[in-house]
Amino acid sequence: MAALQPFYFRQLGKGTYLKGILIWVLDFKKVGYSIPLALGIGKVVKLGSMVFNLYVDPQYSIYVKGVQPVFQVVYWY
Repeated sequence: MAALQPFYFRQLGKGTYLKGILIWVLDFKKVGYSIPLALGIGKVVKLGSMVFNLYVDPQYSIYVKGVQPVFQVVYWY
């Protein structure tokens, strides 16, 4: 089994950014795989003395075989 984690970020300014953090899963023993693509958006905001990083990152698997998710949404607040 192998797991690859490509990622990318693009700063848009004023704390806003585009992102994608993916996990490509390849199961060689059971011949299963999941290769998603993602395009998420995030924003860093400061409230008082605290800093928050808010984002949502929808992921859609373009190649799937076996018991793997096809669509998922990753979020953080």
